[in-house]
Amino acid sequence: MNTNLKFEQEEKGKGAALLRVFGDVTIHTSPQLREKLKPLLTASMKEVYVALDHVDFMDSSGIATLVEGLQWARMTGGRFVLSGLSENVRDVFELAKLDTVFEIEEGPA
Repeated sequence: MNTNLKFEQEEKGKGAALLRVFGDVTIHTSPQLREKLKPLLTASMKEVYVALDHVDFMDSSGIATLVEGLQWARMTGGRFVLSGLSENVRDVFELAKLDTVFEIEEGPA
């Protein structure tokens, strides 16, 4: 089991950032995702996009980390957008009814 995630981060304009995630987001790797998201979720960052098109599996701890990100963004009045959900990841979001809570864009960011 790979316990490391890889990330690519880029600016999408003033006050907007994109974080691409590579690997499976599990109880072992979700702290890495949290640490990458934290600096992006500030009052000066109005939009945070998280591209999940290279994530084939996500467990409940990964979902919880993304819920935290959504809560942080809402506290600062920002947007938190997910994109590129694989079929497996989308199924988890739909089963938990989180597809109606998150802003989800189709296809890769």
